[in-house]
Amino acid sequence: MPHWKFKLHEVIYEADTPAGKVFDIALLFVIIISVILVMMESVSSLLEKYSYEFYVAEWVITAIFTVEYILRIVAINKPKRYIFSFYGMVDLLSTLPSYIGFIFGGANLLFAIRALRLLRIFRILKITRYIGESRKLVNALNNSRAKIFVFLFAVFIICIIAGTLMHLVEGEGGGFDNIPLSIYWCIVTLTTVGFGDIAPITPLGRLIASFIMITGYGIIAVPTGIVSAEYSKATEKPIKNTQVCPNCNESRHLDNAEFCHKCGYLLNE
Repeated sequence: MPHWKFKLHEVIYEADTPAGKVFDIALLFVIIISVILVMMESVSSLLEKYSYEFYVAEWVITAIFTVEYILRIVAINKPKRYIFSFYGMVDLLSTLPSYIGFIFGGANLLFAIRALRLLRIFRILKITRYIGESRKLVNALNNSRAKIFVFLFAVFIICIIAGTLMHLVEGEGGGFDNIPLSIYWCIVTLTTVGFGDIAPITPLGRLIASFIMITGYGIIAVPTGIVSAEYSKATEKPIKNTQVCPNCNESRHLDNAEFCHKCGYLLNE
């Protein structure tokens, strides 16, 4: 890898060097500003008053993200590793809407393009790149996914059974016209949301609804407990190494690692 390319990689992908820290902090501020702008654009009064300012600011931010995206591709030996990675897709989704809106922004497509431009909110996912504890949380979620899936499947079965039962007890007179609608009511009740658009009117239906409500409070705590248990298990010393392999874009390296554990490439010159 040429020396200039290696230095570019250190600035863009690393956070251990002063230049890398400045780049990360500056980019983080741009991301936050861009997300705030997207939110402000959704306010009609602000959009009417500052439409030109929003337009200019959006293109300045889009230009910054475009340059960043190109530099990230240039800075590694295997660009596909970055392009098809999670962050690569997020970076692309954060940049494309502005260009698509500019190219296809006809009057008949205005509404569709406006909706498409809301995809810029994906920029907020770029912030996770700078959260050190995110890896620990992601590992806890990955370790919990089987248990959570079984739990959600069990909840879904409960909703089907309870919904069917409520349809039989209440019937059309109570608003439980069919089983899918009754299952919807059960999900809303079990999650303690309670929109109130459907409510049982018979004593037996209210009794069943009471048990579902009480069960809902117990069910809410289960996923939290599963993830918390896995999170608490991760007591090992967190890895602080931010080195990203210039060759394959692998980022999970041990502290003081000199070579990439995946492809064997030299991490530092």
